[in-house]
Amino acid sequence: MILMVSMERIGETYKTSSGHHALKCKFEDLTGYPVLVQHYSQVTSELVDSLPVEAIFITGTSVPWSEVDLKELYGLYDVVKSTEIPIHGACGGHQLLGIFFNNELRSVDKLENDWMRRLRPGEPDSMPDYHPGWFSESGVWQVQIIADDPIFDGFEGSLMVREAHCGEIKTLPPDFVHLARNDNCEIQAMRHKDRPIYGTQFHPEAWTEEYEDGKKFMQNFFRIAGPID
Repeated sequence: MILMVSMERIGETYKTSSGHHALKCKFEDLTGYPVLVQHYSQVTSELVDSLPVEAIFITGTSVPWSEVDLKELYGLYDVVKSTEIPIHGACGGHQLLGIFFNNELRSVDKLENDWMRRLRPGEPDSMPDYHPGWFSESGVWQVQIIADDPIFDGFEGSLMVREAHCGEIKTLPPDFVHLARNDNCEIQAMRHKDRPIYGTQFHPEAWTEEYEDGKKFMQNFFRIAGPID
């Protein structure tokens, strides 16, 4: 089983999101394994221990971190900090891994987004309805690989992947290895040095027929995790 953790608002997008269902089907087609979708507030160590979970995928989010109830993250935090199950966090899920491993969550009063940078004079605002005035990396971009890792099997130096973010991880967490970057965002990918925990600022799960590098990346992750031989 693959556990997909939704980072969206439970009342607006989690219960009604066709995107979650489409991604669930996409992962099931890719791996042949069932996918269980749970909101982050529902994830606990007890839940995970009671299920045959072989991999955890943490989705992106459109919700500012300042609007998240920290107590609703405690269960997921405990899972991520203690489990040996392979984890991949994409975009907001990647940033959440940065939050979890750069902080003791129960000692934090409130979360804030780390935006990439302000728009330069004359620079177009590609996402004016999202976070106006801030640079956003949106569309398909090239990402450079800077460290060897099994997650990049089959790639030669770079990959083309979907991006949709204004925030980023500013500080690589302790015990993490910096795996990939580009000129817009330094920490495009990272991995825990001792555990199978991966974070990507990009969205490999959003591959298309035209841009399939994300599919190869996800196949590599699920191969590391076990669902794909």
